[in-house]
Amino acid sequence: MPSTRSLYPFASSSPSLDPTTEKAGTRRTSFSKPSKFTSFFSTSPKSRSALSEADAIKAALAGQGAQHPYNSPSAISTSSLSLPSISLSTATGTNMKTEDTTLFQPPTPAEAARIARAHAQFGPLGSKNHLYSSRFVGNDFPDPIEDEPPMYFLITTYISYLILIIFGHVRDFFGKRFRAEKYKYLRANDGYAPLNSDFDNFYTRRLQKRISDCFARPTTGVPGRFITLLDRKSNDHNMTFHFTGTTTETLNLSSYNYLGFAQSEGPCADAVEITTRKNGISVCSPRADAGTTDLHIEVEDLIAKFVGKPAATVFSMGFVTNATVFSALAGKGSLIISDELNHSSIRYGTRLSGAMIKMFKHNNMKDLEKVLREAISQGQPRTHRPWKKIILAIEGLYSMEGTMCNLPAVLQLKKKYKFHLFIDEAHSIGALGPNGKGVCDYFGVDPAEVDILMGTLTKSFGANGGYIAADKDIIDKLRVTNAGTLFAESPSPPVLMQISAALRCISGDLAPGQGAERLQRLAFNSRYLRLGLKRLGYIVFGHDDSPIVPIMLYNPAKIPAFSHEMSARKISVVVVGYPATPLVESRARFCLSAAHTKEDLDRVLSACDSIGDILQLKLSSGIAGGAEPIPDGLTNEEEHRIQKGEKTEFKPPRWRLEDVLKRGVDDIKMPLR
Repeated sequence: MPSTRSLYPFASSSPSLDPTTEKAGTRRTSFSKPSKFTSFFSTSPKSRSALSEADAIKAALAGQGAQHPYNSPSAISTSSLSLPSISLSTATGTNMKTEDTTLFQPPTPAEAARIARAHAQFGPLGSKNHLYSSRFVGNDFPDPIEDEPPMYFLITTYISYLILIIFGHVRDFFGKRFRAEKYKYLRANDGYAPLNSDFDNFYTRRLQKRISDCFARPTTGVPGRFITLLDRKSNDHNMTFHFTGTTTETLNLSSYNYLGFAQSEGPCADAVEITTRKNGISVCSPRADAGTTDLHIEVEDLIAKFVGKPAATVFSMGFVTNATVFSALAGKGSLIISDELNHSSIRYGTRLSGAMIKMFKHNNMKDLEKVLREAISQGQPRTHRPWKKIILAIEGLYSMEGTMCNLPAVLQLKKKYKFHLFIDEAHSIGALGPNGKGVCDYFGVDPAEVDILMGTLTKSFGANGGYIAADKDIIDKLRVTNAGTLFAESPSPPVLMQISAALRCISGDLAPGQGAERLQRLAFNSRYLRLGLKRLGYIVFGHDDSPIVPIMLYNPAKIPAFSHEMSARKISVVVVGYPATPLVESRARFCLSAAHTKEDLDRVLSACDSIGDILQLKLSSGIAGGAEPIPDGLTNEEEHRIQKGEKTEFKPPRWRLEDVLKRGVDDIKMPLR
């Protein structure tokens, strides 16, 4: 592996930012002729803005450990704030000129605005108790228990969809006859077949359009702890929207900003700005032509080192990474086995490869082994020849379910049946494991046991693009056969610098201590919100340490109702329905971030508590968690049985909000039940 070069070679060409050369700020004096004694107690602070900027650039260029006020996951750095002015004017004689002074000088309006802006992007850490390390402890990785609502809610959900479909067809029947001009795009015209068929377009016209105001809401500014929505309104039943000219700041639980690196100021942003001034914003070429720079080579080295692989290559888009990689790995005569809930990019890429594709039930190791045994024993169709190669494609963390792959069990099957393993770590890299290195780090598995690691750089790193990490011979082949390398645009220099700075922060080379704290804050937030929602009575999917927390809504009318209720409380969430989920499994998805504080999550729980009562969403039976505390007076054997889940009687959890908030911090550090 080539040695890693420094990404910060431009310090000598930058203007001097030594804060000692800046003009000292003005202050009020207590004496007309200050003495040595009074000078000892009074201060003359330097310019706050100059000092703050200098610290930011120095941290970005030299990787110093000083905290930066815009990027600090804890309190505001004292290096950017002046010391209070202390005056002894009242302790002198009456012959001296005196002025009214105070012992504490509050921040200026500009300073207060800067602090508020920084906290809107990344909230301060309230307590060291709000930290947790994400790792798997135990022998067998348990499958998440999926609770089911009462049959009444499932039946009414099917009836709701049936009513919507019937009314939609009735409106189409009369509309095509009495308002033919409005439906002409669904009919053949002058010998041309319609591009939009009547059947395929029906769901969009008659179901999705009714609630389209809940999707694709335009935003402005940084998608950090808070996000600013551009208010819009529709006067034609969501056919078109117009902006009202106002904005609304909301708590952001909708962005994949897992580690909070989506910031406009701080060491990462400062390094990106310097790189942009030096290298521009684009290389204007694919990687295979003139699009490979020293930044590309260095970032690939950093990624390979971070994930524990010999080599890596980067792409300009995460979807493109999966969509193009399988064609370079497999072809006719090969078999790709895919989890049934794999991302669309994996499905698209495997189909392009020309290989045979088989599916297995989500995270079901018994069904996976059954598919493997049948495929190996029968071989290729018709000829029954052995497969040229078998590739298993799974995800580290599934974005709609909040579940993790059972990596230890998959590796046992890999050793038994000798297939190649491909893991998509789009959502798990940076978000799981004590060091943020994904599912291998979370389970304590050697990355060498996984053949190919794929990941995106959009979510945990605040950038964009994707990567493939594997042995050097595989990466060398991808660089000369992968369409994403040969034809797609090369990642831009500013994006590469953001990736590099984020990786250095996580590993501790830049701003030591920040990366570890971000990881621990994300792990705490994930468990705290998940446990709180279960105790309130929601049906929650996924594993305990997942930063994706889906809650089930079921009925289609509750999709817009939940979104609107949360928006009224100034909280932005993602609501999801068919076809992204099964028809009757509509849900809302909370995306946690290290930028959130415990107070933010308490606000979310309070909102969910009231909304759950209004919309009748508290449907949990208690089988999947949220149980009441273990009562006193039990024997050790009885308590042990309860902890192991051997108790068959479950009481539906309906905790009071006050109890949820009071016990949550301590309880999340134990096995959730």
